[in-house]
Amino acid sequence: MKLIGVALVILGIVVLVHGGISYNRERTVLDVGGIKATVTENKTFPIAPVVGVISLIGGVALLVVRRRTV
Repeated sequence: MKLIGVALVILGIVVLVHGGISYNRERTVLDVGGIKATVTENKTFPIAPVVGVISLIGGVALLVVRRRTV
């Protein structure tokens, strides 16, 4: 449970700071003979700040409950 709590806290902080998860996608737009042209697209998977807050609170709750029961 401690690992899940820490993961939820980290996920909540990342979502609140960045507003989502960003990633790069590379795709080929032209491939003729020996010439190859690629494009790198920056994509963002938006996540609502409410999800970050809920994740952060849930993670902290798991960490606190785990300490009280031990």
